[in-house]
Parts: sequence; C-alpha cells; structure tokens
Amino acid sequence: MSKIFGRLLEYKWSVSIALILMLTELAVELFQPLIMAKIIDDGLASQDMNTILFWGGLLIVFSLVAFAAGIINTFYSAHVCQNFGYSLRNELYQIIQYFTFASSQTFSSSSLITRLTNDITQLQNTIFMGLRFLLRAPLLVVGGIVLSFFVNIKLALILAITIPLIVVLFIYVVRSGRRLFTSVQQKLDSVNNVMLENLTAVRLIRAYIRKTFEKNRFFQASDDLRELTQRALRIMETTVPLLLLAMNLCIIAILWFGRGQINTGEATVGEVVAIINYTLRITSAISVVSMLVMIISRSKASADRLQQIIDKEEKDADQPDGIKLSKIKGKINFNDVSFQYPENKERTLNNIDITIYPKEMIAILGSTGSGKSTLFQLIPRLYEPKEGNILIDDQEVATYSLNTLRHQIGYVPQEALLFTGTIKENIMWGNPKATLEDVIDAAKDAQIHETIIQLPEQYNTRIGQKGVNLSGGQKQRLSIARALVRKPSILLLDDSTSALDVKTEKKLLAAISKYQCTILLITQKVATAKKADRILLMDAGEILDYANHNQLMEKSKLYQQIVNSQAGEGVLKHV
Repeated sequence: MSKIFGRLLEYKWSVSIALILMLTELAVELFQPLIMAKIIDDGLASQDMNTILFWGGLLIVFSLVAFAAGIINTFYSAHVCQNFGYSLRNELYQIIQYFTFASSQTFSSSSLITRLTNDITQLQNTIFMGLRFLLRAPLLVVGGIVLSFFVNIKLALILAITIPLIVVLFIYVVRSGRRLFTSVQQKLDSVNNVMLENLTAVRLIRAYIRKTFEKNRFFQASDDLRELTQRALRIMETTVPLLLLAMNLCIIAILWFGRGQINTGEATVGEVVAIINYTLRITSAISVVSMLVMIISRSKASADRLQQIIDKEEKDADQPDGIKLSKIKGKINFNDVSFQYPENKERTLNNIDITIYPKEMIAILGSTGSGKSTLFQLIPRLYEPKEGNILIDDQEVATYSLNTLRHQIGYVPQEALLFTGTIKENIMWGNPKATLEDVIDAAKDAQIHETIIQLPEQYNTRIGQKGVNLSGGQKQRLSIARALVRKPSILLLDDSTSALDVKTEKKLLAAISKYQCTILLITQKVATAKKADRILLMDAGEILDYANHNQLMEKSKLYQQIVNSQAGEGVLKHV
C-alpha cells in the first residue's frame, strides 16, 4: 500500500497546501469551544456586551476563515486525487501492454478491467477523503481531549477513558474490513467476467437458446457479490451505532458530573458547555473516522490488487541496441527448438529443426494441439523457446530489437480481432503511416475491397465491437488486409482463411504470393496446402514430414490419408 500511495510525492506541493488548509479548519474548530466558554462566562454571565461582541465577532471571522480554507482544500484535494488516478491508470495500462504472453495469462481480462476502474476509484476516494478528513478527524479527537484538560481536568478524564476503548474497536474493524473487501473485489471480478463472456458470445447464447442459463449464472455471481458486500458493510456499519452509544453515554456522564461541579463551584457553566462542545465535535469526528475506516479497508484491498500488477511487471527481453535492419529478407531457421508452456507438464514443441528460405510459401498441416500456433508465436518472440534457437537471416532472433523484428512481421491470428472504429482505421491499425491507396491495395489483395465499396460509407463504415456486424469471412479478410498493409517481410497466417470459400481463397493466395515476403500458412485444407512451395506436417509437437505436395504423396502415408479423407475416400483422423 505504501508503494502505491508513495506516488503522492509527485504532488507534494498540492498535498502540502491541502493539509495546511485542513489544519487551519482544525485549529478554528478546536478553539471555537474556548471562545464560546469566554462568551458565556465573561460576557453573558456578567452581561458585558463589549466582551460578547468582541469574542462573537472573532468567532465569526474564524468561521469565515475555516469556510474559505475548506473550499480551497476541496479544490486541491480533488486535483491531487484525479491526477493520481490518471497517472496510476496510465502506468498500469502501460505495464499491461508490455506484459509477456506468460504474464498476461496471470490475470483475467475482467479482473484487469476491475483493477483499472473500480480499484483505482477506491484509491481516489481515499485520497480525497484523506486530504479532507483523514488527518483532521483523529487530530480533532486528540486535540479536543488535550484542550478539554485545559478547561477542566476532571471532566476531561471521562473523555480520556472513553476514547481508547473506541480505538481498540477501530483496529478490529479495520483488520476485518480489509479481509472482507479483498473478497468483495474478487467477487466483482467474477461478475465482470460473466458480463464480458455474455456480451462477447451474445449470438451464440441466442442461437443455443441459453439466455435463461446465462441469466441465472449472472444472477448467481451478482447475488454472491451482494451477500459478501452486505456482510462487509454490516460489520463496518455496526460500529457507528456502538460508537455513538459510547459517546452519548460519555455526554451523559459529563452532564451529570458537570452539574455537581457547577453546584460546588469547581466548574463554570462555560467550562461544562466547552467540554460538551468538544465531546460533540469528537463524536462527529468519530462518525467520520468510522466512514474513513471503511474507505481505508477497501482501499487497502484495492492497493494490494494493483500492487500485484506492478510486481508482475515483466517486459519482453528486448535489446534496444540490437540489430536494426531496414529490411529483413525472410530466411527462418529453427535449430532443435523445444517449447513448454509454464502451466503444462509436457512440451508443446519437441526438437523442431527446419529451414525456411526467403519468399517461400510454407503450409503447415497438423492435428489440433500439434503446436502449429505455438510455432508461429515463437517467430515474433511472443514466447521464448525453452531449448534451441531461432534464426532470422542467419542472426539469432533475440539479437534483433523488438521494433525491428515485429514491424516486419504480419501476423493474422486464428480469431479475427477487430476494433471499434471505421474499416479504414482497422486496416491502418497495421500501419498507421499507410495512405488511403495503400489501404485499398491491401483490401483488394485480401479480397475484401468489393464488399467494402458496397457498404453505404465504404471505407468509413464503422465496425461494431469485435466486428459484430460482419461475417466470419469478412472479419478474416479485414484482418489479412491489416497484415498486408504492413508490407511485411514475413507473413504469418494462422488458419485465417478457414471461413473463405474455395474461389475467394484461391484469389487471395494468388494475390499474396506476389508479395516479396516469406509466407507461413496454417491450414486444414489440402487444396490450400498444395499451392505452397513446401508442406510442414506436424503431430504432437514434432515434425513428421517436410516436403512439397508431390513428394509427400509418394512417401507419407499420413498425408495420403489426409488427402483421401478430404477427397471423400477415407476417414480424417489426424486433422
């Protein structure tokens, strides 16, 4: 928590001004009962109008000063908390952007959304309330007790005995609240996760008539959140009546003993009024403190969750001063490369040893889970191999700067991912410097241009979230256009033509074959693989064969089975 709030040092001047103004309010509030005692004992008791006017006027001036200090303090407190939230949110977002693939799998998307929104808001509320009341409330309690001893020692002892009991209760509540509110934030993650899944899969839910099931799943997650939040708030809120009861009993005791002291001449009416005034102010401060305890408990849980992201900060192992070529030729070597995901017991890739020459088109065939996509992700260093090394243009891939490497790779994943915005913006996402002519050329080669020009706003047509208003084939072709507009040296197509018909796919392959780049294409279609220079046949993370179509037809029984199965003559067992 201290690491998170340590960032407030960036706003030390604003924080200092806010604290000085808060202390000004506190000073006025602490001296008001003393002034009121003066008015009662020296003014009203002796009917001295000059004394009443003097101390009354001073009380009004002090009140105006406190009012002005409170207004300005609010401004500075808001300034600090909003800027703190803004900078922390940006910092955490940048950390997440630079997560390695392994690190990004530590947190769910819904959890990260909750942390960057709700958790940061909790911290902002804590900072604002802290600069307004956090120090003022406990200092008012302490200052009120101290000054009450200057007024009347015996009556002040009643306050001094009551307050420590309240402090013990506070400590218990803070500890319990922190634990409960950590669980509350985790339940909020679960609610957001259900919402995210439902909104993403809305078509599938309707197609399978699962609305009732998903509604109940959301209600269950929401109900769990409600029950745990109520439990946490119940503990926090129960403290307020207990505190008020203790303070009211304290007031009754002061009135009882104060009356006796007035009768014996040990105390004046003004002194009793002053002590009662301090007690009431302390009571109101304790009510504020109880609210602050709840806020601090929640913010402690939120700060711990945000610190987890900071502690997890792990960037790709980059060499900014590494090789920076203007153009990669596209030769790729896998030298005895093995890879294993951290959460898996078995290797996904075993001793991959192949050479891909510049401007070759390589088709990769294999069963589900054979390691095809993993092989792709090692090339732009989304993952690092466990053993062996990967060379590009005869240089180890780790010696390239990530910018040099990734700027020259066009990667189209299995799932076509589009962003809210126009078609033009989505294609230019692959190359922000691309001209409209570049965008159109890429769209034509991706076989999506004709579809785009039929739309009312053509390239300025807006795409819904994740391309919800487009078909699967249209999304795939837009994703391919986004990769082509980069004019890459290496093009990675991860089963990204699966939704295309044979005629469209044939045109697409003919268009991209003209690009001066090395093309790796994961596919399940023999008709597609036949057009490649060579075919890489994989199974269980190993290479079974690596040759062209004719050679594989002669020597690979597995490939023959695949061909026959797709021709309707056999049973497809491995694809």
